[in-house]
Amino acid sequence: MALAQNTSSELSAADSAADTIMDHQLELLRKDIRSIKKQLIAENLTLTDSEATKFWQVYEQYSAETERINDTRTAIIKEYSEDYGTLTDDQADSLIRRWLDTDIEQTKLRQQYMPIFRNVLPGKKAATFFQLDRRISTMIDLQLTSQIPLAQSQD
Repeated sequence: MALAQNTSSELSAADSAADTIMDHQLELLRKDIRSIKKQLIAENLTLTDSEATKFWQVYEQYSAETERINDTRTAIIKEYSEDYGTLTDDQADSLIRRWLDTDIEQTKLRQQYMPIFRNVLPGKKAATFFQLDRRISTMIDLQLTSQIPLAQSQD
């Protein structure tokens, strides 16, 4: 009996350590993505010194709000991975609805920030930023979602 309790405790500790490692890896990946995204925007959006000062201040605010949405997405992915293999129809429905809600939140955030970016950049430069933002986000989403097994595959 004591052996079973020790083994159970050891497995629980190992699961906890694995979760910590996974969380740490996800955080490092997200930090790298933020850095790469900022670098890609800087390389592809030609700004004057005056525009750059104003733009990057607004971008940091926008990025922080985007990060909040990405926190939710990360939590959904983590929940999916924890439940994968035992996922019920109701759980799958809830997860995809919440995922779609994050898409709506991201679109609303872009709509909210469009006039703010437009106040600090000329129209073509603001449009270019949003094109870059969408392209980079789409590439990240494609890379991320291609690594997630399909829900039906668990049957």
